[in-house]
Amino acid sequence: MNRLFVCCAATLFALSLAIAPLAQAQGTAPADSTQGSMKSEGSKSTTHKAHAAKKAAPKVDINSASKEDLMKLPGVGEATAQKIVDGRPYKSKGELLTKKIVTRSAYGKIRSMVIAKQGEAAGSK
Repeated sequence: MNRLFVCCAATLFALSLAIAPLAQAQGTAPADSTQGSMKSEGSKSTTHKAHAAKKAAPKVDINSASKEDLMKLPGVGEATAQKIVDGRPYKSKGELLTKKIVTRSAYGKIRSMVIAKQGEAAGSK
């Protein structure tokens, strides 16, 4: 009986340790923390404003952007920007991965900031 109690207590403790980072990542505060919920609300609005500002920024067209414009993207240096220019035209921004132009981590940083427009920009090389 004592062994069962210890096992259950250890399991609950492990679950509480696993849930705390998930709750924080989702922006929810633990129920027993009143100060945490106040901080969470403030960070939620700040995060929301930052997300709205990021969304409002115009997307960079990988088929027509200059090398300098591409270098302004996070994780894109001179060599990667040149690879993007050399790999044109792109049917979709996902081709940056399939053509092995950028790494997965770099793509994760820029995927919401880029677009691959079709048309006259895609046809010129």
